[in-house]
Amino acid sequence: MESISAVIITFDEAKHIERCIKSVLPVADEVLICDTNSTDETVKIATELGAKVIVNPFIGFGATKNKANQHAQHNWILSIDADEVLSEELIKELHQLKNNLDNNVVYAFKRLNNYCGKWIRYGGWNPDIKPRLFNKEHAQWNLAEVHESLIYPNKTSTQLLKGELYHYSYLSIDQHLQKIEKYSTRGAHELIKRNKKTTFIKRYLSPLFRFVRDYFFKLGFLDGKYGFIIAKLTAKEVYLKYKKLNQLHQSK
Repeated sequence: MESISAVIITFDEAKHIERCIKSVLPVADEVLICDTNSTDETVKIATELGAKVIVNPFIGFGATKNKANQHAQHNWILSIDADEVLSEELIKELHQLKNNLDNNVVYAFKRLNNYCGKWIRYGGWNPDIKPRLFNKEHAQWNLAEVHESLIYPNKTSTQLLKGELYHYSYLSIDQHLQKIEKYSTRGAHELIKRNKKTTFIKRYLSPLFRFVRDYFFKLGFLDGKYGFIIAKLTAKEVYLKYKKLNQLHQSK
């Protein structure tokens, strides 16, 4: 049977971290918290629950996750966010899988997002497939500051598990707005590092396309009021990212 290290990146996650850690304890042989200088009781709660805690400055999501994985005791990494919880079905699957993990496979989870207390089943957030279990000797995160991706050899296949990963994304619309400000700034810096430039189409038509795609074509309207809000704010993040990219170019 293979051993698994659950690796969680945290920053001020006192509201979520206990629930997250308790959900991974049945399948993880190690729980490793990489805290990026939280100012609340995240570290205290994690330590009391038996997690190993390291503190590291935030250097972008991809790079921070790779740094944390280096400190993991085991090669198999269960990468989970502090506001996520394994479902009972997913826990059972992972128990069975530990006897037959394949180094040439990345295991993906179906993430179900909860927004302001409502489960979101349509729009741009569903289906939401995330690679979350992998051997760190064969896969690592790219160095994107936001919306990082797992990279692995072409010969590696992906297996989608049946159980759901519950994601308690935002407790309020204000929290979502704050995250948009942060992510759009990091996204703009990511683009300028890649020498990308903004255009009229990118700045104005891309947000419009994103809203139409998520709300109409992906049936976001079936999620009611919150389906509209999510589609609108997702489009706003795209707009702000390119607006800030344009500002960065003008400031050079």
